[in-house]
Amino acid sequence: MTQPQDASAVLSISPVIPVVTIDSAADAVPLARVLLASGVRTIEITLRTPVALDAIRAIASEAPEMVVGAGTVLTEADLHAAIEAGAQYALSPGGTPKLMKAARKAAIPFVPGISTSSEIMRGLELGYTCFKFFPAEQLGGVAALKAIGAPLAAAKFCPTGSITPAKAPDYLALTNVLCVGGSWIAPSDKIKAGDWASIENAAKQAMTLKPVA
Repeated sequence: MTQPQDASAVLSISPVIPVVTIDSAADAVPLARVLLASGVRTIEITLRTPVALDAIRAIASEAPEMVVGAGTVLTEADLHAAIEAGAQYALSPGGTPKLMKAARKAAIPFVPGISTSSEIMRGLELGYTCFKFFPAEQLGGVAALKAIGAPLAAAKFCPTGSITPAKAPDYLALTNVLCVGGSWIAPSDKIKAGDWASIENAAKQAMTLKPVA
């Protein structure tokens, strides 16, 4: 698959990006193949475990149709390691000036995390237009993003954090939301148990989610 050239292209691949924490690199490729079979073409592997980079590397090598991203990128070193492993985009729960400036020079799209209007404005000044709104539900959810959209119309979002299949359509109905991050699709316990059937079912349902009318 051709690598998306900007963050908006990445965030438009799927209405839901599975946000995944992997404890065994051996589970990475089977998970990617289950998601692909369900119609999900992108995945965010969080850099929260020692095997995360190995998981990204395995997916990039053995399931190249999957657009694999690195999440929880906290430093410039994290970003470079993710790129070296084969990540095609990167996301962070926040965004320091140093990290955001470095990421502007990177070969892959980067989506910084924000929680306030001031953070969005700083990101816009640095050339970013796509942001991770995290933790979405705790920050006011749909109502907060709707309010932010009026004065900061240039910003687009991937809200992530405590979003459920029932709540996702309300987010997707917002004009400034490109997709949502969903940890419910492939939770760690289901991955560890090899419960691919449950993950496949959740992924297929996620792909049918539509904005509320």
